[in-house]
Amino acid sequence: MRWWDIEPVMALELRLFPEDAWSPAMYWSELADAHPGGTRHYTVATAADGSVVGYAGLMAVGVEGDVQTIAVAPGHQGAGLGAVLLTDLVEESARRGCTELLLEVRVDNLRAQRLYERFGFQPVGVRRGYYQPANVDALVMRLDHPSHEPKHDSKDPDHG
Repeated sequence: MRWWDIEPVMALELRLFPEDAWSPAMYWSELADAHPGGTRHYTVATAADGSVVGYAGLMAVGVEGDVQTIAVAPGHQGAGLGAVLLTDLVEESARRGCTELLLEVRVDNLRAQRLYERFGFQPVGVRRGYYQPANVDALVMRLDHPSHEPKHDSKDPDHG
């Protein structure tokens, strides 16, 4: 992700997360530390026409990594793009020497939770009222010793 991606990322952000969307300033701040030696890693996925259809971000400080954000446009959900973006973050966290990778996910976002579980993330706690202003709880999930190999569930129609 580069500065010129912020505008199309924000359009997608506002569409996907209308109640708790990040601001452009938050993305500018994150990208300011996305350089060699920095603590951030951001990526975008584009369609054949160049439009942004997904994005993801990682914070890696010492041995701890945190998935800052991950999103896929509605018309591209269910096709494995979320897994591609998450694989990028998991691999980057491992490359940076992280021994654990954490994330927060809305308790009502079961589709995302299933994706994270396929990668080996386990629930470790709940942050009450984390998503504001909707006051929705966040499930905290952790992946220990990340690797890029997702754990495929034979019952999952996307992965068999």
